Formats: sequence, C-alpha cells, structure tokens
Amino acid sequence: MAFPMDNRQTKRMLERMGINFEPIEDVQEVIIRTKNKDIIVKEASVSEVKAKGTRMFQVVGENVEEVAREKPKFTEEDVLLVAQQTGVSNERARVALEESNGDLAQAILKLT
Repeated sequence: MAFPMDNRQTKRMLERMGINFEPIEDVQEVIIRTKNKDIIVKEASVSEVKAKGTRMFQVVGENVEEVAREKPKFTEEDVLLVAQQTGVSNERARVALEESNGDLAQAILKLT
C-alpha cells in the first residue's frame, strides 16, 4: 500500500531532480494580457518553479475575470504620418501608435 508524500518529501524529491519550487507570498492578482483580452485572476495562489535555468509560474485561482481589450483607434494615414514625421518604418510607427493607444503626438514623441 503506497502512502502519499507530504509537502516536505515532495520538495526534497524535486530539489534532488534540480527543480526548485517556491510559493510567492501576498499575491493580490495575476493579469495575463493577450492581444484581445486580459485574464485577471484575483486572490491567486502563485508558485515559481525553477528548473535548468528556466522560470515557470503556476497560477491557481477560482475568481477569474476576462475583459475584452479595446483595439487602438488609428488609421493607416496616422501610421504614415508618424512614420514620415519620425523617419521610421511603418511597422515601428504602428507599434508606437498601438502603445500610445492611437495618440499621434505621444507616438511621435516616443520615437524621437
């Protein structure tokens, strides 16, 4: 009959395999931001796992909210204007406009 391992035994076994597992204290919320939405995990339990130079995060929570992200409001003419004013490529101008939520002046300042 096999007995389940306690947390201390599990931690020792993981350390012998080169895996470090540490809880992160006092986490208020975790936000996963995608292109189209934000996933907000409130009152999350988060642990950091380190293995072979890689950091992974385990997030556990029941209070999860998904919020659609608004797309920036700018036109291709705005992209061309920012690119011309700053001397950068259209792609860099587009990224600056996205980061500044379509604010032309802020995008131009960001690139100069």
